[in-house]
Amino acid sequence: MEEINIKQYIRYVKLNKDKIESKNKYPFCLPIIKNLDKLEFHPKVTFIVGENGSGKSTLLEAIAVSYGFNPEGGSKSFNFSTCDSHSDLHKYITLSKGFKKPRQGFFLRAESLYNVASNIDELDKETMGMPIINAYGGVSLHKQSHGESFLSIFLNKFSRNGIYILDEPEAALSPARQMAVLTRLNELVNEGCQFIIATHSPILMAYPNSVIYEIKEEQITTVNYEESENYQITQDFLNNREKFLKILMS
Repeated sequence: MEEINIKQYIRYVKLNKDKIESKNKYPFCLPIIKNLDKLEFHPKVTFIVGENGSGKSTLLEAIAVSYGFNPEGGSKSFNFSTCDSHSDLHKYITLSKGFKKPRQGFFLRAESLYNVASNIDELDKETMGMPIINAYGGVSLHKQSHGESFLSIFLNKFSRNGIYILDEPEAALSPARQMAVLTRLNELVNEGCQFIIATHSPILMAYPNSVIYEIKEEQITTVNYEESENYQITQDFLNNREKFLKILMS
């Protein structure tokens, strides 16, 4: 990746270990942070996968905040706060940025998309110009299902030459909609976009122009798609459904 790093928006994240007072305190006790030194990002798509509680979302949040996004999500112009729950990890990391600046960007958090939708509606009550919701498809995100609202953002708000940080975007999407996201993801990558995605979805992880970082046994390493635990568990279950159900329900 090193030879094309200058063409991407975020090259790598580095943990400033000398500033950490105690590795036993949150968030430095999390598996992904304990052994983090420097994590290089693919110029197109980087996936971060791992078990619940491994620290994927915490790291993604710190990267987004350090880059200038609102902790609860949205574009850089969003500055609302409904719950001050983000960690201080962003104060302990350094982001290496490429020379190229993005036209736009977005930090999407599945858990706080409701808050983003509410903020858009509130801003549109105050603005006298073009409604902000027009950039999201023209229909209030609150008048759509969770999955539909995410797709509206992905299909309408995301555009060329952008940096997009997505935290478990599959949470509200059916398998068919996840495949639709893959199609749009590829279009955006071909238009100069970079994605950093925390996910559990074997469907999204299948995107070929990417690197997959897996958090396992308190280590973070690169893995091939078929070697990832998410893929292997899903494949084993589908191929041996009756056996798995018998074990799980015995």
